[in-house]
Amino acid sequence: MIIGGAVVGGLAVAGGAAWAAMSFLGTGAQPAEALPASTLGYVSVDLDPGGAQKIEAIRTLNKFPGFKEELDLETDDDLRRSLFDEIQGGEGCANLDYAEDVETWLGSRAALAVVDDTPTVAVVVQVSDAEAAEAGLEKLRNCAAGGDADVAAPPDGDLGFVVDGEWAVLAESSEMAAKVLADGAESPLVDDPDFQTWTGRAGDPGIMSMYAAPDALSALTRLGEGLGPMTGLYGGTSAELTPETDPPLFENFEGMAATLRFDDGAVEFETAGGLSGQASALYSSDGADDVLGTLPADTAAAFGMGFEEGWLTKSVDQMSGYLGEEMTTADLFEELSDLTGLDVPADVETLMGDSAVLAVGGDFDAEQMMSSADGSDVPAGLKVQGDPGAIEAVLDKLSSTMGPDATILEADADGDVIAIGPNADYRAHLLEAGTLGESDTFRDVIREAEQAGVVFYLDFDAGNDWLATLAGDDPEVAANVEPLSAIGMSAWSEDGVGHGVLRLTTD
Repeated sequence: MIIGGAVVGGLAVAGGAAWAAMSFLGTGAQPAEALPASTLGYVSVDLDPGGAQKIEAIRTLNKFPGFKEELDLETDDDLRRSLFDEIQGGEGCANLDYAEDVETWLGSRAALAVVDDTPTVAVVVQVSDAEAAEAGLEKLRNCAAGGDADVAAPPDGDLGFVVDGEWAVLAESSEMAAKVLADGAESPLVDDPDFQTWTGRAGDPGIMSMYAAPDALSALTRLGEGLGPMTGLYGGTSAELTPETDPPLFENFEGMAATLRFDDGAVEFETAGGLSGQASALYSSDGADDVLGTLPADTAAAFGMGFEEGWLTKSVDQMSGYLGEEMTTADLFEELSDLTGLDVPADVETLMGDSAVLAVGGDFDAEQMMSSADGSDVPAGLKVQGDPGAIEAVLDKLSSTMGPDATILEADADGDVIAIGPNADYRAHLLEAGTLGESDTFRDVIREAEQAGVVFYLDFDAGNDWLATLAGDDPEVAANVEPLSAIGMSAWSEDGVGHGVLRLTTD
């Protein structure tokens, strides 16, 4: 059905990446005004962005030679036309002309939505000329059916549409499309309190906006064959994902929203959602950067987490619906204890301390890392803030299970910090009071580090420009990775709301 929408359908085909990268939710009428409050899921884009977001997008993306050469866009270009030309450059559709059949009516915004308890999939497109839209959509419907805009599609085809005012709705039938429009007129999504709350918490609008209603997860069970069985996380057990088999996940889901935007030379993806399920145990601490921020300034990659007391038990309890009918949290811990020789969960929580980070030094060599026999020549290790004496006791238990050659468990301590890993020099480097958290690259790519429960950091310029080195002798690849600076992710909780930001920065 989406492909039948042609221009809107391009979001899901070859031009999708460029479309998403160049679009944004601008001010003015939005598809949420046409969709009903019963919408369960929503993804909205702008087909012809303007203003500061468009300028920022062009400025950022034109840093990459491949993008500039392929699309050669300026800030006043019609992105809809560029995408249409890209689609037509492939298989395309016979007798379909952008200027005559599309440009005359296509508005600026569009959305893909899942609506009602049934549920129903619908595409909403803003139109500037209802009569021209009727004719143009009929041609697009013909294209979806047979690849020729002038050959009428059968009346019982899989694509229906209705145009009313400034909106067109595409669905599996015209009757279904009409119902979506009618319900939206009576009770629009834009006025729904949950929609307003979560989209507001996801921050400023950007190139794309997403929303999931509180009932979205339970509605998945009504998709029938579209969902199918979900494989359990333990023992290969197959379990159907339903409210009956996993009540906590469905009952506690409060809704969520996300936004993709351009911001000061970076691409940023921000999410906000109710703290339920697995997220509540992982987001509850604010100590992810307690250790990560003290890493050496030349650190290439790091993944850090903060831990509250009892975090492992809470996390596994929240996943109990996936463990299989016969497996309880206590059963899983008993099996893990037998397998590892540890007292699970107590020893695992002791090992990870209050805050821990897995780090890779800036002078690492990717090829050497892959070929290293024991890791002693690789600058990588785990830095933990906790009780070094108790942690070393846990490491001794693991060594008994893994054998004397487990150099990965070697450790050095200083105060309440312990460094674990096979490389003695790097362990010593980790124990030093580093300044990664104060570096410009870190501060630009990591949001809300001081209250984050989870932080991931990757510096593309670390060491000897390792990313460009991986490009090898291909100058085109090297030129297109050269503008990248870093990528980072942080997740935190605030007033019962889980927040996350994934950010890709450029030089």
